[in-house]
Amino acid sequence: MNSYVTKISPGQAQLWKNKQPLLTRLDIELTERCNNNCIHCCINLPADDIRAKEQELTTAEVKEILKEAASLGCLTVRFTGGEPLLREDFAELYLFARKLGLKVLLFTNVTLITLRLAELFACIPPLEKIEISVYGMKRRSYEAVTRIPGSFEAAWRGINLLLEKKIPFVVKSALLPPNKDEMEEFETWASTIPWMDKPPSYSIFFDLRNRRDNADKNALIASLRLTPQEGLAVLTRDAEKYRKEMLEFGAKFMGTPGDLLFRCGAGKGLCIDAYGRAQPCMGVRAPELTVDVLKTGGSPLQAALERFSRMREMRATNPDYLKRCAVCFLKGLCEQCPAKSWAEHGTLDTPVEYLCDVAHAQARWIGWLGPNEFGWERASQEKYIEWKGRNRATL
Repeated sequence: MNSYVTKISPGQAQLWKNKQPLLTRLDIELTERCNNNCIHCCINLPADDIRAKEQELTTAEVKEILKEAASLGCLTVRFTGGEPLLREDFAELYLFARKLGLKVLLFTNVTLITLRLAELFACIPPLEKIEISVYGMKRRSYEAVTRIPGSFEAAWRGINLLLEKKIPFVVKSALLPPNKDEMEEFETWASTIPWMDKPPSYSIFFDLRNRRDNADKNALIASLRLTPQEGLAVLTRDAEKYRKEMLEFGAKFMGTPGDLLFRCGAGKGLCIDAYGRAQPCMGVRAPELTVDVLKTGGSPLQAALERFSRMREMRATNPDYLKRCAVCFLKGLCEQCPAKSWAEHGTLDTPVEYLCDVAHAQARWIGWLGPNEFGWERASQEKYIEWKGRNRATL
């Protein structure tokens, strides 16, 4: 096999020409199509959706995006979807990214892993652990989620190929009615995977479709969400560990956010969707925060970054947000953000009641709030500030 490594001096590397990389991360949704049809999925289109396939970025277009990302100092690209392995040019794009020196993080359902791909990963490692979604430990539960006959056997065939070739991967799951009774079995099996250095993560509080393209699918996703108390029961299975982690987290990250909308890392990285549209993250699909890189001349990724840098100054105007979220000390704990608001309401600053209820259930369990208190109430804020000062000294 040809060598895909070229040695260069530090002075030749773009990374060494900039003190800080202009692009900290790059996500590319190679396709919205998927060979599964999972009941909770917030993006998938059918694998045989010809119209979607014809509109997807070409091989050459993806390569140009990868080249510019590397020139801006990006070190890792995440290939996701949909199911990225549906792309017939996946191996070519993977090798191109690795030749550029990029680490590759692959999100996959693993059903399309072949011996040839496994051997490729073994020969040219991705340098990041592959992340695999596992939807059940039994055929019945797995395929009740994916709604595709044969997907259970295909997934385990792919997993066994990766194990056989010693390709590092980790597994995660989505907690859903068909598989909710298999957590112990799943975690016991996951602990045998050589590269799992911590328990698997779960999707519990599912996102709606941020493309806002299918009301029926959104209704199904909403019906699958655990109640706040059910979610809390999962989170607190190891109550002592959870309490310790949350106390440490709260002392570092929680506090009232004010009216600034974006207090995360959005705007420092980019997500490129399957059709060449750049967004600041995978969740925000608002038109005002979208740049078509195929129609932007010069350095389109850099232009998108410059445009998105101004989003750090965007402020909420929704009265409910200003009255509640802007003054709520639970903001670090709550998953409310512009991306969640967009998926739920089509705006950037409308409170998401479900996420609010989830955060308050956690806060009350920990003891940050009384049974009838809310995080935006002045008395609660004062109580929390006192708690934070007392605990910061002991953590």
